[in-house]
Amino acid sequence: MSITVEKISASEQAIAMEDKYGAHNYHPLPVVLAKGEGVHVWDVEGKKYYDFLSAYSAVNQGHCHPKILSALVEQANTLTLTSRAFYNDVLGPFEKYITHYFDYDKVLPMNTGAEAVETAIKLCRKWAYEKKGIQEDAAKIIVANGNFHGRTTTIVSFSNDPDARKNFGPYTPGFVNVPYNDLNALAEALRQDNIAGFLVEPIQGEAGVFVPDDNYMAEAARLCKEAGVLLLADEVQTGIGRTGSLLAVCKGCTCSGKTCESKAGFKPDVLILGKAVSGGVFPVSAVLANDEVMNVIKPGQHGSTFGGNPLGCKVAIAALDVILEEDLTAKAGKLGELFRKEINKYVEESDLVTLVRGRGLLNAIVINDTEDSSTAWDICVALKENGLLAKPTHGNIIRFAPPLVMTEAELRECIDIIISTLKQFEK
Repeated sequence: MSITVEKISASEQAIAMEDKYGAHNYHPLPVVLAKGEGVHVWDVEGKKYYDFLSAYSAVNQGHCHPKILSALVEQANTLTLTSRAFYNDVLGPFEKYITHYFDYDKVLPMNTGAEAVETAIKLCRKWAYEKKGIQEDAAKIIVANGNFHGRTTTIVSFSNDPDARKNFGPYTPGFVNVPYNDLNALAEALRQDNIAGFLVEPIQGEAGVFVPDDNYMAEAARLCKEAGVLLLADEVQTGIGRTGSLLAVCKGCTCSGKTCESKAGFKPDVLILGKAVSGGVFPVSAVLANDEVMNVIKPGQHGSTFGGNPLGCKVAIAALDVILEEDLTAKAGKLGELFRKEINKYVEESDLVTLVRGRGLLNAIVINDTEDSSTAWDICVALKENGLLAKPTHGNIIRFAPPLVMTEAELRECIDIIISTLKQFEK
């Protein structure tokens, strides 16, 4: 038997095919992309767009970066997968590279961000039972309302987003929810019995780019240390230069890795990475921790057939190299300040947009409408027509996150597109 794979020649054809044969678990913008390079993508009809989503910050290094692609092709021609049943000659060098990069003793590599979060949860619980002395099956992890850590059954169990949670129960116990950016609530929760850790995003991206107070992460780390619990930082979306520092926790604090700018004296006990670790070229995620925590994991207790595969490891080394070589972290900080400054000028005179917020090149605007309105969606469709791709989140919020390789001239052009499009919707 042979099955013909159709070649897509028109956007309507691709959209109809996905609608008929694919699960309806996404609501994409009506654009069908066929090519990407740097900050641009092209649809199947050849129209060129600025990408202002970067695959949810996976493509920080730009689409199809030549150094990352070269690493992919070179390794793909040599060895792609061994499983962890055997050693391979790329995993060890990758592990040494990434642990030195972020200044941790050990790394546990996986594939996706959700897998990394699940890994961190298991690691935290096992540490609590074997190191802290909490009775087995009693450990609790504090999480923040508005969180987005993935969509596995365990993770949606502590989500307060009804779309992510409803009708997927019964839910996994062992989590305590507190308001985000509320240190008093965190301190109170830490006084409960059997607390093992605090899992938190330094900036809540999916929730609408909610940026906490500058002292939030540093104080959260202090409170966790005093309580003897682990701080688990989910930097899957905010890490790898996106927010103008290597990690978002570097704002007002520090990880002491070699590329970190600030020196406030703390780093997360468990660091969760994904997305831009591999520049959007191959699924790679990583959980980093020091020996006291990571050594509780023994053979057979956690893993993945593809986790630590040589192809992903070689790609990740190249992708992390690009961040350093092209100084993309500093570039994101500078361009982000420019973006917010120029958009704020518009906001001050607008009734349509109430505010712009963000850090580095992770930003969002809030549309003056209800969450159930179509205004933000309609604006994104209009932006598409004007050559820029962005996506709403939580109804009335539009997130803007271009690749970090964008130039100032390109950013200024995009700002003009955004403002002129917004003006089309003013009453």
